[in-house]
Amino acid sequence: MEYDIKNVDLAPGGRHRIEWASQEMPVLKGIYDEFKGARPFAGLRIGGCMHVTTETANLMVALQAGGADVVLCASNPLSTQDDVAASLVSHFEIPVFAIKGEDNPTYHRHIQAIIDHKPHIIMDDGSDVTSTIHKERRDVMSNIIGGTEETTTGIIRLRAMAKDGALEFPMIAVNDALTKHMFDNRYGTGQSTMDGIVRATNYLIAGKNVVVAGYGWCSRGIAMRARGLGGIVIVTEVDPLKALEAVMDGFQVMPMAQAAPIGDIFVSATGNINVFDRHHFEVMKDGALLANSGHFDVEVNKVALRELSVDDPKRVRPFVEQYTLKDGRKLNLLGEGRLINLAAAEGHPASVMDMSFAGQALAAKYLVDNKDSLENKVYTIPEEVDQQIARIKLHSMGIHIDTLTPRQVQYLNSWQEGT
Repeated sequence: MEYDIKNVDLAPGGRHRIEWASQEMPVLKGIYDEFKGARPFAGLRIGGCMHVTTETANLMVALQAGGADVVLCASNPLSTQDDVAASLVSHFEIPVFAIKGEDNPTYHRHIQAIIDHKPHIIMDDGSDVTSTIHKERRDVMSNIIGGTEETTTGIIRLRAMAKDGALEFPMIAVNDALTKHMFDNRYGTGQSTMDGIVRATNYLIAGKNVVVAGYGWCSRGIAMRARGLGGIVIVTEVDPLKALEAVMDGFQVMPMAQAAPIGDIFVSATGNINVFDRHHFEVMKDGALLANSGHFDVEVNKVALRELSVDDPKRVRPFVEQYTLKDGRKLNLLGEGRLINLAAAEGHPASVMDMSFAGQALAAKYLVDNKDSLENKVYTIPEEVDQQIARIKLHSMGIHIDTLTPRQVQYLNSWQEGT
């Protein structure tokens, strides 16, 4: 078995953490049991490009139980948990190509390793495997049934491909499932981002001006958690409806140029480029923190930041690079501008990833079950699958809900009754 990880001797600790996470993932455990009996992926190869974490490990094991020949690489150079990668290789015989801190050439070589496996199904997080196949590795195209995409950034890329007529196999936008973006993006990203910032810096959030770029599901979760820690939260937006929502939720809203001189901590999760740019750096406070929770490391303009600096950045803490500007001010970039919640912390809690990865697993099964009827476009997870995941999650939490009576169903389906 070929693999490329940091150290296989880390496996025992990784297995303990995988098992710990599984206790908080009852929905995926139920899917594991179902897959083990039905084996919907027998004879199929699944290539995953995802954050190599304890939660991802439980997803890979469930797919393997379903008969899949699984391989996995990292979807971000800093998001790998090396002990988890070692356990997947050692205990589950799943080939992993991921090392925390790998350089860009290694990262891209690992993506090629997944493609070399000739997957029938792709599980992507950022669409790097999907786009690489379309641009460079069309030799494996004929094998592919379809793929799933985990994150907002990847779906933006996929929809652009579909719009241009470039997408050559069906993809399911797992991120668009309500059980994903309403919970994972909001509660998972909110908590794990603040966790990453605090771990990286040991800063007190209370009393700090926290500038959150955007007010999509991820950013609103960050704003919520920053306020919960006592931060004075400022939201910046380009969408008037989201900006209005942020105002109604009790946050200050202003342009980034206005927020830049007063912010202490800056966090972006927009999926766009140069959210924090040269003209913002030029007016930021001495000691300001710059963090990103968007998928790619483009939200902070690192080129401009380096050009404004007198020398190379100084590593002042394990995940803090300090840039000294020509006027003496110091700006601190966290986690190299990559996903701070995975670079400096452990990513989302297992209980919220339970729903997201249940969606991944069921989306992959949906691709197999409907492979003859799907077109080359981006699909959302069917609503009934979303509802199924939510019901199982509630049941695992010991929470029961009402059901409509036959009379109520009749009333809702009638146009003849009213006041």
